[in-house]
Amino acid sequence: MRASACYHPSVHKLPKRYIAASFLPDRYFHGYSLCKLATDPLYGAICAQFDQHDQPLLDLGCGIGLLLQCLRALGNPITYVGIDSDQEKIAAARLAATKRAIRDASFEIGDLAHELPAHHGSFALLDILQYLERPARERLLLQVARRLSPSGKAVMRIGIDDGSWRASVARGADRLGHTLRWMRSSFRSQPTREELMNSFAKAGLEARFSPLWGKTPFTNYLVIATLSEQSQG
Repeated sequence: MRASACYHPSVHKLPKRYIAASFLPDRYFHGYSLCKLATDPLYGAICAQFDQHDQPLLDLGCGIGLLLQCLRALGNPITYVGIDSDQEKIAAARLAATKRAIRDASFEIGDLAHELPAHHGSFALLDILQYLERPARERLLLQVARRLSPSGKAVMRIGIDDGSWRASVARGADRLGHTLRWMRSSFRSQPTREELMNSFAKAGLEARFSPLWGKTPFTNYLVIATLSEQSQG
């Protein structure tokens, strides 16, 4: 695939320094946010997907709440709930949201391997599916489908196993993230596109894929899933 295809055609330009400053005085989270926003098109692309979107958003594996900060920095008032199993990150997310006086948003501690909270709307699942075994991934997607509104969408970024060197680098980086304790969960398995398409079909979802790795050396794809016509019927 050509290098020019690594960016999704719709990526918002974000006020990186303003957003990263939300996490001060914590230098670690501030530095992480600034680096992430400078090198990875993830959040600009995700924010573009929720322009003029009126469905409540449940952010699964929200981390420090960087997606919320990006949405609000662009003036998006979407109702937001973030869930993560890492108490330290949830605390940082709440503090940053309080600092910016953000409304219609909350953060909860939760485990994605178990039942999701009540929700009806849209979802964000950013770089989390590789931390679940295939059966757990399928259970999660089934839960997402049951809570997805007819006009909602599940916006994901997924590292796919396509047999390339990028896929190998992604697996190594995910394992390193757990070793360095950035991720509480350890890397489980990297899904193939065929596996994901089968899982989406079982859940009653239709999905489209487009490359989204930017300046990173990973096989990251933006995936937009919506309810199939049969599911809505």
